[in-house]
Amino acid sequence: MQFFDDSLLPENQQPLVIQVAPYGPQFLPSDSDDIPVTMDQQIQKAVDCYNAGATVLHVHVREADGKGSKRVSMFNEMLSRLRAAVPDMLLQVGGSISFAPEGEGAEAKWLSDDTRHMLAELNPKPDQVTIAINTNQMNVTELLTADDCGDTTLGQPAYFAAYKEMTIPAGPAFVEEHLKRLQANGIQPHFMLGDVGQLETVERYIRRGHYSGPVVLNWVAIGGGQDGPNPRNMMEFINRCPEGAVLSIEALMRNVLPLNTMAIAMGLHVRCGIEDNLWGKKGELISSVKQIEQLVRISRELHREVATGAQAKAIYRIGEHYNSTEETLAKVGYAPNRVTGQRGVPMRLAA
Repeated sequence: MQFFDDSLLPENQQPLVIQVAPYGPQFLPSDSDDIPVTMDQQIQKAVDCYNAGATVLHVHVREADGKGSKRVSMFNEMLSRLRAAVPDMLLQVGGSISFAPEGEGAEAKWLSDDTRHMLAELNPKPDQVTIAINTNQMNVTELLTADDCGDTTLGQPAYFAAYKEMTIPAGPAFVEEHLKRLQANGIQPHFMLGDVGQLETVERYIRRGHYSGPVVLNWVAIGGGQDGPNPRNMMEFINRCPEGAVLSIEALMRNVLPLNTMAIAMGLHVRCGIEDNLWGKKGELISSVKQIEQLVRISRELHREVATGAQAKAIYRIGEHYNSTEETLAKVGYAPNRVTGQRGVPMRLAA
């Protein structure tokens, strides 16, 4: 990404898109009074977040017992009700879900990766499904302090140990097939990237024809296999992003607010919510709505507009799909592929 002399002036920046992740699937309802459990509560949480200023909703679903749902039918119900309750919000389903079989005889059809590919068959379809790139460690415990865990389930030894050993299964066969199915169903992948190496892999997928659309992504600074919340890491990732990418900053616990503040000043976009962070001041819980309100205040202090739902969908280029690898490279801001016999750096085509 390039920064010009006037890039920090708010009138030259896109309106701020705020992603919110208010459902916190890794936590139990006892961990925070901000965790919605019933379907009605989950829908109301989306409404509250939208009214506070968020225009992208990161969706997970809970069963009535408070546990995360793995039922396609529950996700379909949630998406249908969200479309009615927050029609201007961009709906982004978390791609970590592996659906469980429903109905007699369904188990025989449930092969390992197919439980994740079902995300491409949700009805109504979401605007986006998040996707990780490259199988990797996701040990968030490296960054967690005793204050972060507090009295939550993260402080329980067995729970903590499970997160310490957590990995992200995102190998080439899965990613290539998942991109194929998402694109076939008109769902935009939202790339969740923890370092420059993962960004390079996305570029290779584009160059080899596996993906033909906008590059909308988060830099995910959660440590333990991803970048940590070092601003130098963030700046290197920003430097390596192509000009046409849409970049949001995602972090963990009390690193969320300072990194998002930097992102707002630089014209990037942000993510917040209790899935990422439970805390305001040290030891004080903060709701997803309060986190959104903080970011709105900071953006307004910097005289930067906060995006409407329609603006967020336009910035994310929802519904765009490109007709060729070369068109994708040009739209995203990468140099074209080398043609046979060509030497030197290929010249970038006009977008």
